[in-house]
Amino acid sequence: MSRYEKVKVASILGIILNFFLCLIKGFIGIISGSQSMLADAFNSGGDIFTSLITYVGNKIASKPIDDDHDLGHGKAEYIYALLISVIMIIASFKILIDSIKCIFIPNHYQFSWWLIIVCLITIIIKLSLFLYTNKISKEENNLLIKAVSIDHRNDAVITTLNLFAIILTIFNIYFFDGLVASFISLWIIWTSFNIFKESYDVLMDKSIGNITKEKVYEIVKSHKEIKKTNHFNSTPIGYKYQISLTIFVDGNLSTYESHKIADNLEKEIIKKVPEIYLAVIHVNPWEKNERH
Repeated sequence: MSRYEKVKVASILGIILNFFLCLIKGFIGIISGSQSMLADAFNSGGDIFTSLITYVGNKIASKPIDDDHDLGHGKAEYIYALLISVIMIIASFKILIDSIKCIFIPNHYQFSWWLIIVCLITIIIKLSLFLYTNKISKEENNLLIKAVSIDHRNDAVITTLNLFAIILTIFNIYFFDGLVASFISLWIIWTSFNIFKESYDVLMDKSIGNITKEKVYEIVKSHKEIKKTNHFNSTPIGYKYQISLTIFVDGNLSTYESHKIADNLEKEIIKKVPEIYLAVIHVNPWEKNERH
């Protein structure tokens, strides 16, 4: 299964299961009056939209190079991940305001075993989705599915706290319901901001990381015929990078020989450094009296 097919399956699963969770959480939250359960239902509703955006963004990013997009459509992943983060942040502020009110004016809702059952179902589903999507995000280095994976993990933790809040109502402790709902909101805002920053960095053409750059330089240093390098540049292309640099070789070499060195170096970098999508090497002559 290809990178994009894996994300497609994961996003479809997210849409179906989050729709199911949104329905049961919303229904039980309304009949019980639990603010944290309603907040959790709202979060699942947002997850449906998130999974839908993931599906659309992944589909666009999977399109091949065409006449209008010389480097493909890979940045669509980051555009849609950025959109997901903004939507989650805006929605979470609304939940946060309502939740803070419930801390100071506790909502005395009726305890129900159905609240416990819904929480347990949610935890099982969300943990399963997290393990599945987290595996894909690590294998494929996909920010879209990473964002979804983080959301699944957060939901599992948050619903566990929601479960504690429900159990505390047996002892007539109700303020924790609003407290958990507030925590839900703050957690979503924080994780959404991190996704926003990561997406923004790529869209603003943030340079390749120093570790990856060092990998490239180690390969260059292994070629003794290369006397000097400069003008290292990098541009993110989706989840990979295009790099360019200038190498200096003996000026007495023929044009064919010097360009052969550059061609071989380009192929070696792409083969050995998985973060590199395209390497463009420029060649300049080096005089013996030049310094390295």
